[in-house]
Amino acid sequence: MNYKNKIKEKLKLLPLKPGCYLMKDKNNTVIYVGKAKKLKNRVTSYFVGKKTGKTKMLVENIYDFEYIVSGSEKEALLLEYNLIKKYDPKYNIIFKDDKSYPYICLEYDKFPKLSVVRPNKNFKKKNVKYFGPYPNSIAARKIVQILNRIYPLQKCKNFKDKLCLYYYIGECLGYCNLKIEKSITDNIVKEITTFLNGNYNNVINKLNERMLKYSNNMEYEKAKEIKELIKYIKIVLEKQKIDLKDNIDRDIFNYYVYKDYISIQVMHSRSGNLVERKSYIYELNEDEIEVMNNFIISFYEKSISNPKEIFVPEQLDNKLLEECLKIKVLVPKIGTKKKLLEMAKENAKIQIKEKIELIKRDYNRTVHANEELGKLLNIDIHRIESFDNSHLFGNYKVAGMVVFVNGKKSTKDYRKFKIISEAKDDYHMMMEIIERRYSRVINEDLIKPDLILVDGGLIQINACKEVLDNLGLEIRVCGMQKNDKHRITSLIDENNNIINIEKNSDLFHYLETISEEVHRFAISFHKEIRSKGNLSSLLDEVPLIGNKRKKELLKKFKSLDGIKNASDEELLKIIPKNALDNLKRIISS
Repeated sequence: MNYKNKIKEKLKLLPLKPGCYLMKDKNNTVIYVGKAKKLKNRVTSYFVGKKTGKTKMLVENIYDFEYIVSGSEKEALLLEYNLIKKYDPKYNIIFKDDKSYPYICLEYDKFPKLSVVRPNKNFKKKNVKYFGPYPNSIAARKIVQILNRIYPLQKCKNFKDKLCLYYYIGECLGYCNLKIEKSITDNIVKEITTFLNGNYNNVINKLNERMLKYSNNMEYEKAKEIKELIKYIKIVLEKQKIDLKDNIDRDIFNYYVYKDYISIQVMHSRSGNLVERKSYIYELNEDEIEVMNNFIISFYEKSISNPKEIFVPEQLDNKLLEECLKIKVLVPKIGTKKKLLEMAKENAKIQIKEKIELIKRDYNRTVHANEELGKLLNIDIHRIESFDNSHLFGNYKVAGMVVFVNGKKSTKDYRKFKIISEAKDDYHMMMEIIERRYSRVINEDLIKPDLILVDGGLIQINACKEVLDNLGLEIRVCGMQKNDKHRITSLIDENNNIINIEKNSDLFHYLETISEEVHRFAISFHKEIRSKGNLSSLLDEVPLIGNKRKKELLKKFKSLDGIKNASDEELLKIIPKNALDNLKRIISS
């Protein structure tokens, strides 16, 4: 039975129940995950009628599917989100850049202290307030700097035996040596809390009083400095004030679709003030409602403190999101709240229209180039793993692996390797790395790449293929061949076929990016390992420098910097000329 007939038979068995479906390609790799209220209707829809654009590309690559029935649509949505994280499907939008956002942390257990933090499992502490999130970490740090200057907060990490400079310039109450009344610190905490909730009047008034005091004392430089702080607060923090006549913390989500891209806008409103906003733009491979559902759920995955309510556009099922998030989800219909939602959409529209040409250019140099590479090699490329070795005359042996998924760097998947065998040639070092990497892929059921790229030719390719054959893995391997200027000229495959790459093409730039990235990553690890050794061990690696000369160099120049800064004449008094070039090359690499 061919795969098309197999799919037809499986479609007949689908239930009219909620759940998730997983589309697979010819390699049995999950390429798309979706959810449905009725699995039979949704999955069948992919295989009937004419398809266009990204949906057409997806359907053309479906060779099989499986499904999981859930108890409700809510369970299906949460399951879909977890399956997308697990399988990293090619045709789903993966929100990889939504790292945990910083929060401003106000500690007041003993003495008030401000810091910028990111969420982790230890952040649920007593006597701590969190404000945020702040997608713009620079803004969060600037606010903390301002408050640290205005209020006498604890500045030192470790208490000192005597009062420090902060005390004498009025930016600390001397917590390390003086007894401070609790009512004073309570008032500081109260005022800072009010400020971070969006009411800046007290701070502005304090600064105006201080500016007037400095001016009256003819301390004009200090007065000017305070004036700049006031200006910053008014321009940056108060510029988007919206009077909702309540003190509710809320987040606002909206989106705009334009030319196969989706622009998502998130705005954070605190106590009637729009304190922060952030734009996200993705290539749209799937239904926009599914994208928004998964985006909003992922947005709160690492959140320390959630808002009391969020606003979403009417296209979204607010009740479903409310069930999943345990946050009040509203669809404003009239008034200022509706205008706030419209503002988010307008901002999303402006952002995407401003950036669309840049996005297209980036797409051509990454995703499109990745697809072009797949066509050249006659394979469907989702994931590339690239390797490079670095060593110093067979010592300090290391390697790096970088990963590109759908044309984009996936830095969380990068790996470093210390070569632990006695191998000193590229062939056996490559064998060790490949064996360690792909034994782990098999044993831990990790995602297998579609293509391995090595920085080299047939020697490195044959080393890879020998290990992969022993492991029973079928993965294409290619080498990136370079000219004497270290620029890529062609690819070579395991059958010694040469694939010429047109210089200045998008594919050329893409391969250059991969090559430079893996080289940079391996070299940086190599330097890190070497830096942990001492000068003596480094000199051991220099040909023609024995123990006697090594001791003389150490005695005279003391350190690596001492040798680097020494003149050739000084060095030639200790070592011969034919050793000088080796020494200079090693200490500068």
